[in-house]
Amino acid sequence: MNWFSKMERKFGRYAIHNLMYYILFFYGAGVVLSLAAPMFYWAYLSLDWGMILKGQVWRLITFLMQAPSSGLLWSLVIMYCYYMMGTTLERTWGAFRFNVYYFSGVLATIVASLVLYLIFRSSYPLGTTFINLALFFGLAITYPNTQFLLFFLIPVKASWLAIAEAGIYLYLFIVGGTVTRIEIAISTLNIVVFFLMTRNYQRMAPSQVKRRMEFKRAAQASARNARPADATGARHKCAVCGCTELTNPERTFRYCSKCNGNYEYCSEHLYTHVHIQ
Repeated sequence: MNWFSKMERKFGRYAIHNLMYYILFFYGAGVVLSLAAPMFYWAYLSLDWGMILKGQVWRLITFLMQAPSSGLLWSLVIMYCYYMMGTTLERTWGAFRFNVYYFSGVLATIVASLVLYLIFRSSYPLGTTFINLALFFGLAITYPNTQFLLFFLIPVKASWLAIAEAGIYLYLFIVGGTVTRIEIAISTLNIVVFFLMTRNYQRMAPSQVKRRMEFKRAAQASARNARPADATGARHKCAVCGCTELTNPERTFRYCSKCNGNYEYCSEHLYTHVHIQ
């Protein structure tokens, strides 16, 4: 949506790049803690609103240190999967969009835990289950044909795994109690809201990206040679953030086939900008 793109233009510079590295640091610390002191996380770091309201506000952040699994080997495998999913989404969507998606999941989990505490006057320290689930759903929606090896043997498309996972949580929502329903409803709300809010995730499908890139290469070949350098000596300039190949040499620059005119964008805004008609 236009307003989301305006947010990106205004606040995009504050986005945390390579966010998954920081998240995996938290997970890694949680794995070490789970092996050294299994109950330390639940006693001092978990999302316990009873203790947060008593002043232990660090729990609003440290709850992200929950270990992915109880075993070291399986935790490393899961963390590697999270790394692949998170970095792929950030490269596809851009740092700002990925930041919004991930942190909205964190916020949804915090809100769900608070709502449960206010209703039942008892702490329900939710973990990172639904935050990590959002990573998988984001990948499955953006790259539905990506294959995972079920039981390390059976290749299954991400879209089918996502449908099965959604069916499981829908069943738990129907047959579960009030706590389960509130947890699922609020914790997964960010997935629905995010894709309704952006609406253009389908344009990021690999097949469409390939088609556009082929078109842009042909258009760029002639436009690049004909375009003179500006006063700074740069030949490429992003129409959104204004960066050039001189100020940001790590980025690539491409023209947009859907914009009316020769508008060039950097890799951070190529798929997220508002088309100029």
